[in-house]
Amino acid sequence: MKNYETLKYHQKEDVMEVVLNRPDIHNAFNETMIEEIRQFFISINEMTSVRVVVVRGEGKSFCAGADLNWMRDVSTYSYEQNLRESENLSACFYAIYTCQKPTIAIVHGAAIGGANGVLAACDIAVADDDAEFSLSEVKIGIVPACISPYIVKRIGESKSREMMITGQRFSGKVAKKIGLVNFSGNQEEVNNYVQKTIDSIRTSGPVAISMCKQLLYDLNNKWSFEEAKLKTAELIAQLRQSPEGQEGMDAFLNKRTPNWMKK
Repeated sequence: MKNYETLKYHQKEDVMEVVLNRPDIHNAFNETMIEEIRQFFISINEMTSVRVVVVRGEGKSFCAGADLNWMRDVSTYSYEQNLRESENLSACFYAIYTCQKPTIAIVHGAAIGGANGVLAACDIAVADDDAEFSLSEVKIGIVPACISPYIVKRIGESKSREMMITGQRFSGKVAKKIGLVNFSGNQEEVNNYVQKTIDSIRTSGPVAISMCKQLLYDLNNKWSFEEAKLKTAELIAQLRQSPEGQEGMDAFLNKRTPNWMKK
C-alpha cells in the first residue's frame, strides 16, 4: 500500500488499523483525506492477509467534520466544482460501505458532521460513553446530504429527522441508544468489545464473510423481495459447493477446526 498524507496504518496479524491522522485539527476532513480514505478502502479489498479493518482517529477526537480552510474554499466554488467535491465525498463513504472486509469504527472525543458518515458506513461502530456526536450541518445552513443514506440505514427515519433537523449534540450513550453505534462504554469496555468482535470474526470463513456483506448490500439496495427468493436460493446453493463451504461443513460434521482458523 502507498504512503498517505492524512492517514497512517499498520497491520498486526490479520487486523489492519487505519488512523485518521490530522490531530492538530481534530482529524477534520479536507479533499485530500476524503480521497485517501476512498483509495485505502478500495485497496484493502485486495489484501488477503487482512481479515478486519479498524478505523480510529489520532489525538483527542475521532473526527471533527469538515476542515474550516476546506469549507472556506468550497464556499467560493461554482456549482460544477461543488458537485465534483460532493461526488468525491459520496464515493468515500461508498468505498467504506462496500469494503469486502469487516469494518469497525472506534469513536472517541468528537464525531461531528461528516465523521458520522465514516462510522455509519462501517459494519460495526463503538464509542466512548462521553464521546460527542452531532449531525450539525443545519447549523451552518447546509444539510448532511452525502452521509444521509448511511445514517438513515443505521438509525431509521424517525431518529434521523430528530438528529438532522435539530443538529443537537449527544453522547456516546445516546448514540448507542438510537443505534448509531453498536456499543458504548469506558475505554477498557470498548477495547474488550472490539477484541471479542475480532475474535469472533476470525472463527468465520473469510469468503463467507465477504459474501455475507455482499448479500446484505444486495438485499438492502438492489433486489426486490420477489427477486430475493431466487437470488438467495442460488447463493446458498453456490456456497454449499464452494471450497470454503465444503471445508466448513466437513469440519462441523466431523467436530474439527476448519482450516481458516489454523493460519
